[in-house]
Amino acid sequence: MSFTAPDIPPADVFNRCVRCGLCLPTCPTYVETLVETSGPRGRIALIKAVAEGRLELTSPGFVHQMSECLDCRACEAVCPSGVEYGRLLEPARTQVQRATAARQPWHVRALRWFLLDRVFSNMALLRFVATLLRVSQKLGLQSFARTTGLLRLLQLEESEKLSPRISDRFFVARDQRWTAEGKRKATAFMHAGCVMHVAFANVDEATVRMLQKAGCDVIAPSGQGCCGAINIHAGEMDRGRELAKRNIAAFERSDADVYIINAAGCGSTLKEYGHLFSEDPEWAERAVAFSARVRDVTEWLDEIGLPPGMGALERTVTYQDPCHLVHAQRIAGAPRRLLAKIPGLRLREMPESSLCCGSAGIYNLTQPEMAERLQKRKVANIMRVTPEIVVTANPGCAMQMAAGLRAAGAEITIKHVVEMLDEAYAAYSPAMRPEPASASSSV
Repeated sequence: MSFTAPDIPPADVFNRCVRCGLCLPTCPTYVETLVETSGPRGRIALIKAVAEGRLELTSPGFVHQMSECLDCRACEAVCPSGVEYGRLLEPARTQVQRATAARQPWHVRALRWFLLDRVFSNMALLRFVATLLRVSQKLGLQSFARTTGLLRLLQLEESEKLSPRISDRFFVARDQRWTAEGKRKATAFMHAGCVMHVAFANVDEATVRMLQKAGCDVIAPSGQGCCGAINIHAGEMDRGRELAKRNIAAFERSDADVYIINAAGCGSTLKEYGHLFSEDPEWAERAVAFSARVRDVTEWLDEIGLPPGMGALERTVTYQDPCHLVHAQRIAGAPRRLLAKIPGLRLREMPESSLCCGSAGIYNLTQPEMAERLQKRKVANIMRVTPEIVVTANPGCAMQMAAGLRAAGAEITIKHVVEMLDEAYAAYSPAMRPEPASASSSV
């Protein structure tokens, strides 16, 4: 069985690979295994073999390698031939999912249906699930289930270790509007996110405050939703397109100048809606126009500038490059330049800052062994520079590193770039800081 339309990996992309091997040292799974098929060059060869009918789509080796890849895009950033690897992997995963879905165990199909078709498609349902998790955390039910072995019996032990602390107050997009401080420069559409708005609501709130500081009116339209990244990375491109349409339409109605995102993985997908709808004549042009207005919050704040008024933060930090920010979006300097503006902050660069931590959406659930190896590697690199705080720009990375640091017994805090900026402004003039309650909706 070969690939069948739609969503076929494009031949003009995989034929660009000249097998030079420059991608291999950047690939997390190759660095860990030193196995040719566990690197981009080997996986591209497998995709080409299926396309040409020399390898079965459902062969165990092909299925495994399409799943083992983190889709971190590190190979794209160094490829001299310009191979857009993501445009190969995501359709290939979709092809595998379509061909093997009926043969998957019932509990896997049920979990995919619940998470991908229901929870991440419906923000109200996501908040309901998050509320249940928040109650269980406050009552100590998670600890009880862990101690009694119930999580192990249900095969949820590893998932529980990775679950974030749910925010006391959710950041719910309900057509709120916040006014710029000083001279107005732009109107920013605030993407609340899915995991971000229930587990990292403080980051969303800090994002609003920093956009206001930068001279932006900020709006949070209620029509937005999940960006579709988790579905697309899991081989559910049709579902991903449905979610994408919602965000495109919401942005078009908003009349905002830019679409601001504070989660690197989401931002990468939002910027690639043009590829997602390349074969859809009704949405292709709208998707391209939309993606052209998407900006990561660090990219945007660095571009339009922040006013003076930061207080000193005498902290030692290290910055972890989220894969989909540094590789997919090619943004490495902006977060560091923003951190450099904070008086007293000492930035120590960790080794392999841009090597994937093993989060990659739901990768730590689908490939737990490799995810753990990469997590331990990341934690070891963090410990080498002994920071007080690890700064990053993606919730998945934050959860993965936090779990790894807890397991290692390290008391190191994880914060988003905008949280550090927000803290610096608050340190300069705490009395001027707006109350966060006006920027959120409680559940």
